[in-house]
Amino acid sequence: MSARIHTRPEVRPPRAWTFPVPEEHDLPNGLRLLVVDLPGQHVLSLRVLLRLPVSTEPRGQEGVTLLMARCLDEGTEEHDSEELATILERHGIAWGAGAGERGVHLGAEVTSRDLELTLRLTAEMLSRPTFPEVEVTRLRRHRLTDIAHEDANPGARAAKEFVRTYYLPEDRASRPLGGLPDSVNGLSAEMVRARHAQLRAEGGVVVLTGDLGASDGVVQLVADTLGRWQPASGSGVPAEPGPARRAPDADRTVIVSRPGLAQTDLHLGRPGPDRRTPHGWGTYQALGMLLGGAPHSRIDRVLREERGYTYGLRLGFRPRSRGGTTVVGGAVRADASVPALEELLAILDTPGREFDEREVRAAADYVARTAPGRYATADVVADEILSMVSDGLAADTVTATLAELRAVGPDQVAAAWDEVRRGPGWTICLVGDPHQLAGLSQHVVGEPTIID
Repeated sequence: MSARIHTRPEVRPPRAWTFPVPEEHDLPNGLRLLVVDLPGQHVLSLRVLLRLPVSTEPRGQEGVTLLMARCLDEGTEEHDSEELATILERHGIAWGAGAGERGVHLGAEVTSRDLELTLRLTAEMLSRPTFPEVEVTRLRRHRLTDIAHEDANPGARAAKEFVRTYYLPEDRASRPLGGLPDSVNGLSAEMVRARHAQLRAEGGVVVLTGDLGASDGVVQLVADTLGRWQPASGSGVPAEPGPARRAPDADRTVIVSRPGLAQTDLHLGRPGPDRRTPHGWGTYQALGMLLGGAPHSRIDRVLREERGYTYGLRLGFRPRSRGGTTVVGGAVRADASVPALEELLAILDTPGREFDEREVRAAADYVARTAPGRYATADVVADEILSMVSDGLAADTVTATLAELRAVGPDQVAAAWDEVRRGPGWTICLVGDPHQLAGLSQHVVGEPTIID
């Protein structure tokens, strides 16, 4: 019997993947429609962005934009809140709304057979909401409960203290997106209606993704529904997000006292890039993965695997419309708080020249080659398109970023990291037992401010 010899096939790098490019259409009222047909994605994703930045909220009414968005499905001139809830539930429509730096965003997940109904209901909620006093009061109470939960959660509390410390007090960015207890408690249905009256179609974006083969005339359908929505108060120039300026004393440490906590939550931040950075956004994606993007990154390799201080800490870059932040967050064992923080700061002070070709390539390849999996569903594609266009970025930005990742080298990563590392210092916010933090070296973190 003769032996057969098989040659092992050569494993080659996967072919370059490209992000789907949407078809673009202008709607009659000034909204911009972006459509992506994704065969096989039978749950369609609808997204709407209307440019009403939270930075335009009246001082003392912080949180009114989010409350207004959440009240849109609490009653219209045609349907009260129970009727709307019944219709959405009966047809399996997942509908939601929120607010952010760039404006109000609405979203829905729906099958193609109920797309027309979803579009008509969304247009109805935008056009003729009633904002009943009883519903506004109920959701205001819910928001106050959410704030109490956030303050009780050490991680959320650390993030909230970070923005208060990092940004100038007069800038909206220094106050939570959903408002403060005093501002939320004072919100009324009249204020919510006044905020709704400021919505504009101009500059807004509608994104629709999924298997659209069964949705005949989808563009015309959107034009006949959302495209005919006209705000009662007319049109106007969409507002741009207000400034998010770093406070001059942001380079400091704040400890929120929580005696007896078994862990200390850390939230560190300093200036970072936006997605227009000359170093290339792909370079920073590789950096994030290399330093703190996964259990095998530098931070976890030392603090988790070697020292056992933490279940995991993460580093990332958060772009805003202009500029951004470099953020590190997570929790460490309370009894290891001091050495963990000091070792973390030492890792974050690593000169860029110490990143070698192997780890740069591994980090960049991981981000680039897992992209098809990250963008495998219609909702993620819709969210990414909305994020890009809201920042004024081209539709091929993701594809260009992936190309940067495939070509990035140690020198580019070193230059990008050194720009961050040599910039303004870290704002450090810690939530934990102050007795476990008493040994912090002041020459490393400065004189900490302790608050209740």
